[in-house]
Amino acid sequence: MAEEKIGDTDVQIPVNPTIPSGDQSVWADVSPLLQLACKDLHDGELIHGENFNLFAAMSALEIMDPKMDSGIVSTYYSVDEAIEKGAAPVPLSFDRTIDIQCTIDIMDHLLACEATWHKGHSLAQTVFSCVYLLRPDRTSSHALLHSYCMVVRATCNALVSAVSDVRTNEEEDLFTLTYGLPLKGDGDEKCLSVLHAIDETISRQLRACKAPSTKRRVLEDIEPLQTNPDLEEGFCKAVLCRLRFRKHFYHVLMCMRRPQGKGFELARKHITSCLSELDSMLKLEEFLRSNNTCGTVRDATEEATTASGCRPIGFDSSLNSRLSAPTPPRAIKLLYWKEAVEYFKKLLNDLQVICSYTLDPVLEVVLRFVVGFQKLHPDLVARAYLQLLLVQDGKLYGRDPVFAVIGKASLLPDVIKNHDLQKNEAVVQLGQLVTNLLRILCTNAAWQRRKLGKILQEWRIIHVQLEMAFKKEFGDTLSTSNDENVAVKICNQILIWVEEQTYWIATRFLTLGFELELYSPSDYCMVYWYIYVILIKLAEKTHVKMMRSNDNGRRKGKKKRDSKDAKDYQIPPAVVLFQCQIYLAEGLVMMLAALRNEYNVFQSLGPFNTEHERFLQHFELLQKACLPDHISYFSFKETTNHARLSTLSMYNCFKDAQRIAKELRITYSNDPEKLNELRRIEQVAEHNVVALNLVCRLGTLDPSLKIYFEFSHHPYFASAVVKRS
Repeated sequence: MAEEKIGDTDVQIPVNPTIPSGDQSVWADVSPLLQLACKDLHDGELIHGENFNLFAAMSALEIMDPKMDSGIVSTYYSVDEAIEKGAAPVPLSFDRTIDIQCTIDIMDHLLACEATWHKGHSLAQTVFSCVYLLRPDRTSSHALLHSYCMVVRATCNALVSAVSDVRTNEEEDLFTLTYGLPLKGDGDEKCLSVLHAIDETISRQLRACKAPSTKRRVLEDIEPLQTNPDLEEGFCKAVLCRLRFRKHFYHVLMCMRRPQGKGFELARKHITSCLSELDSMLKLEEFLRSNNTCGTVRDATEEATTASGCRPIGFDSSLNSRLSAPTPPRAIKLLYWKEAVEYFKKLLNDLQVICSYTLDPVLEVVLRFVVGFQKLHPDLVARAYLQLLLVQDGKLYGRDPVFAVIGKASLLPDVIKNHDLQKNEAVVQLGQLVTNLLRILCTNAAWQRRKLGKILQEWRIIHVQLEMAFKKEFGDTLSTSNDENVAVKICNQILIWVEEQTYWIATRFLTLGFELELYSPSDYCMVYWYIYVILIKLAEKTHVKMMRSNDNGRRKGKKKRDSKDAKDYQIPPAVVLFQCQIYLAEGLVMMLAALRNEYNVFQSLGPFNTEHERFLQHFELLQKACLPDHISYFSFKETTNHARLSTLSMYNCFKDAQRIAKELRITYSNDPEKLNELRRIEQVAEHNVVALNLVCRLGTLDPSLKIYFEFSHHPYFASAVVKRS
């Protein structure tokens, strides 16, 4: 034992026998010493010695994200060594009851490993920490374990293929790294037929043990699953629900890869079966936990990676560490078994949403679906399968050409589907931008926001290129809007739609900042101001697009109906909804600005960034794309510098938003998503009106009055809360 003194405490450091000593050195575990040293240090202090200073400490070890650290301390140096030392015996036990228990534990632990892999950890340290998967030939004599390992490998291979095809693995680079692991074993393509045969055998065993005594003699030739008759039914059910979950889950993945969503109906049936089997697994947890005899149950039952609570045999997370990058040792933390079951339930429900989608060819509907799907916070696998659906062979759903999709989005007549304009180079590039946008919207929120900010300039550039290409082809007729020239009308309508789509992307970019919590309360005023000016432009372009489309439809007999049309014309509901959001954003801008101007709240007084610098940091990508034109920090200051709570227009903004939202309810009575949005807008407007009244009545008289903003009613329009401190 080595001794060290810290403060007034003598610390004994145990010599670590697992590390061989050198000629003049003895290795010891210094963890207790370091823990005491940490307790003895005060804030701001550092350990310093003759051969241990700050530079040496920072250079010695780099602690990274656990997903990036492979771990270099290994129990075994090779798979063969692990097998030789009995880490993965076959059979698992000569007692058949214990053998079945251990097999179920391996199945459960593999489920936890797979869920952890889906969450971004490496395949080498999760699923393929199982020795039985690394040596497929070893399990051939154990039919149950062999069939299960086959379907696990096949499932992993299918998922790696799907995620690699859509390139969403850029978010989690480790997901598709296989490190040369045996993802494809001999005969894995027959995994379903092998699994089906095992399923039938165990089903017969289950029927035999449940049969009444009068019929049991007829079934005596069926060998039981294990040797304890009292446990036979429970173990048969536990094995069957795990095998069937695997079988149905693999079917789901295969069906969802069929082109044009043709396998979705069948996939939905398999998803229902998967969820049912997961419920069965949870119901049998108590049976497995109360009848385990093959290992030591952990103290915390909720933290086990198996339903029984036993530690599984045949696993070593450090076994493949030499296949990964040489990084500092870091043991990864697997999801617990119950967490893994809940993860797969969530994944299956997300896949169910995708399979229930109607494959609408209208781009606006597609974008609404994708944005709505992202609100479910789907993980990588679900988002990969969504992208596989949306973009196939350069077409929407592998069915609709992108130019036809653009035509529908631009409200052009169907006759333009085969128009020569689609061969124009700039139009082809526009189609690529639309495809790229769909791919970006399928990524996670952080990655999505970065990419959306970068493609804004590309959309602005393509608008200029399209305009130049159309002018080159049609000359001055493009600007004179010759109603008799169909090609000119098509070009003008496409140009308007490109602008509208660009402002939609900008709106998505700004609102994602709330989801990612990128804005502090001191930034809310400028953020809502920018949302306000972007929404005005978006509403304007949408309105122009719809007006031109309606004008084209009403061209015949126009002279007879001119006066009547002028009286009957109504603003389209989509534009009115934008107007409602504009009022809400404007009200929040003026409210926040007035509170800052009169009460000095929501001001950033830190020494690092000025308000101007924060404005540039938040909106740099929008400013580079000139969205909108002639908008700058000074425009924002000019709008907000003179805001006061006594300004009547501010109250009217929230009241106007509330009024319009109520009026729109009838229009959107058959659209639950829009009705929900209107309801949330009403709630935000109502709460802010009440808060403003309170502040105006009590604010100057009561210094204990505190006001803050929360997002309890809407994901990005804040509600003011007034309380006494």
